[in-house]
Amino acid sequence: MRMKMSPLSKLYVAFIMLLLYAPIVVMIFFSFNDSASTSVITGFSLRWYKSLLYDQATITALRNTLILAVTSSLFATVMGTAAAVGINAFKNKHIKKATMGVTNIPMMNPEIVTGISMMLLFIICANLVGVTDALGFGTMLIAHITFNLPYVILSVLPKLRQLDRFLPEAAMDLGCTPLQAFFKVILPSISTGIFSGLMMSFTLSLDDFVISYFTQGPSFETLPIRIFSMTKKRVTPDMYALSTLIFVAILFLLILLNVSQVRGEKKMHNKLDKGAKG
Repeated sequence: MRMKMSPLSKLYVAFIMLLLYAPIVVMIFFSFNDSASTSVITGFSLRWYKSLLYDQATITALRNTLILAVTSSLFATVMGTAAAVGINAFKNKHIKKATMGVTNIPMMNPEIVTGISMMLLFIICANLVGVTDALGFGTMLIAHITFNLPYVILSVLPKLRQLDRFLPEAAMDLGCTPLQAFFKVILPSISTGIFSGLMMSFTLSLDDFVISYFTQGPSFETLPIRIFSMTKKRVTPDMYALSTLIFVAILFLLILLNVSQVRGEKKMHNKLDKGAKG
């Protein structure tokens, strides 16, 4: 039985939604303003979106961001999935809890602490091997993989716990090797969790600023860092247009993530229903 919301509860929810999304709506609205004014609407125009196409520095930063986000999310997904399978296979409960506690630390740790500590680590390692330019794409890639790993692990682990532990054994009884049983039985069953971890890693990497700022090199600039450098001067409407495009892209990815989770839950319910009827 569903509980009905009182008028006061509905008003409170509407107020929270207004606080969350009113700034974004205003930004999107003014990104289509024909003038650079933030108080006067002179007409609808795609002027500021067109100006982005001629901003070579922004286009380069966007390309760097996409390369970094795709690469780091793929690496984090593969490594995180393997780590989740290993953690799930632990027999000792104390070791499993300790491992999960260590896994959760990067998520609880402030980003500025993670960024500074990783920057110092990269610089120290570079000095030990005699490298002068320590920071660059490689250091940012390692940093992004590091803070994405816990999210992938936590996305995949629940799917592994829902999996019938006798299915891989049944596959091996039928002639599969352990590796074949993993790819033919386990991997398809946890695919929704893997996809969720992949999408989450991509979105986190796409808009990360703090850790990227401390681990970047002079020759590799991402879009969040580019936007930050633009805010040091007078904010122009092309920044509104750029932020609007980022918001739409992340919103699209979140919709894909939610759709994949709903489909995974429906498949799980259908399997349970068939098993109950059988």
